[in-house]
Amino acid sequence: MNLHIVGICGTFMGGLALLAREQGHVVTGSDASVYPPMSTLLKEQGINITEGYSAANVSEAIDMFVIGNAMSRGNPEVEAILDRGIPYTSGAQWLAENVLAGRWTIAVAGTHGKTTTASMVAWVLEVAGLSPGFLIGGVPINFGVSARSGRAPFFVVEADEYDTAFFDKRSKFVHYRPRTAVLNNLEFDHADIFPDIEAIKTQFHHLVRTVPASGRLVVNATDTALKQVLDRGCWSELETFAGGGQWQAKPMQPDCGKFDVLFEGTRMGQVQWQLIGEHNMHNALAAIAAARHAGVSPIDAINALGEFKNARRRLEVRFQKDGITIYDDFAHHPTEIAATLTALRNSVGDSRIVAVLEPRSNTMRMGVHQAALAEALTKADVVELFRPAKLDWDIAEVVASGGGRIVASDNIDTIVDRLEEMVKSGDHIVIMSNGGFGGLHDKLIERLSV
Repeated sequence: MNLHIVGICGTFMGGLALLAREQGHVVTGSDASVYPPMSTLLKEQGINITEGYSAANVSEAIDMFVIGNAMSRGNPEVEAILDRGIPYTSGAQWLAENVLAGRWTIAVAGTHGKTTTASMVAWVLEVAGLSPGFLIGGVPINFGVSARSGRAPFFVVEADEYDTAFFDKRSKFVHYRPRTAVLNNLEFDHADIFPDIEAIKTQFHHLVRTVPASGRLVVNATDTALKQVLDRGCWSELETFAGGGQWQAKPMQPDCGKFDVLFEGTRMGQVQWQLIGEHNMHNALAAIAAARHAGVSPIDAINALGEFKNARRRLEVRFQKDGITIYDDFAHHPTEIAATLTALRNSVGDSRIVAVLEPRSNTMRMGVHQAALAEALTKADVVELFRPAKLDWDIAEVVASGGGRIVASDNIDTIVDRLEEMVKSGDHIVIMSNGGFGGLHDKLIERLSV
């Protein structure tokens, strides 16, 4: 079958392309934003990508169009598909019907930590010899690809609450019907499609309704919003983690690079790994619990996490020279920004941290998190804040609240110039964006490599 994926370079749709190719389909795609790591990964797999959307990409030779949730009415390819009556579907529906059917699906949901936790679960199952399939919204370094079919029965999927498509406004995860579901946390996000947090709670409630009675929910015990979701109904087995939950962690060092794992008060073992941060420690508890439901013993999961490497763009070291370290991080929500910077601060002590942030997500551009942004950046000594062209709030207020630590600019080259001039040995530069950031990473690395 010939498949064309509209919006192919998103992490989810790019993963679908890899799965479809693995199944033997001829896959092409188009996207307006083509940047690594997904663009590179797709090209390495021989998948032809057209940059930009055009009715010329819509051919009768294509059997099915898979339309990404970022596409809306008015997109020239969407309009051509509708006009010509050519078959189309959403990414989530295609995944459910062509990959997840008949599988033991382990779905990882939550506002934060989905990519990391799903990567952990897949890796634990892999080390246990179960060869799981997976579709993850990033590229796990342990695997080098964001998706693969794997061997039945297990399939791990990052379960996003974002809407499915322009013609299906349910959250994508409602399609997946998991047997094991991880609920990591729940905060307000995606303000472009959800009016308030209550609307997101309703979608999580719908996800809970799809888990069978013999299935299991693995839930963060510290999250009030998730408790409210479960209060609306829970028909499955339940295990909790963090806080007063059944699964707990006892850190052995400030950056959480080593911690004991306890289940109902009994020590299961100790994780010693490359990751840092309390948030990742709790992600690990969720992964261990989910893997246990799939039949992997806690001690085997703990040992596997010792070899775990996070997905790309999760505090990924991109450059080290002359005592300067540059990290690439996907954080784009104040909670994520604060967690990343706190973890790094606990790891590097008094060394200077320079945060470079692009407020790129729709929610951030709308100003929903404006009030929380300055507080989220407090662990950084210096902040370079990019001002995108379309921003619905005054970034000057955040700059003013930073006590001279925060500088804003609407020009990426200007930011690179300032960074080149200011950085010194011992600095840790964290570049945070959920997009390509105008090539800032590579520009800075090129300057500092001389």
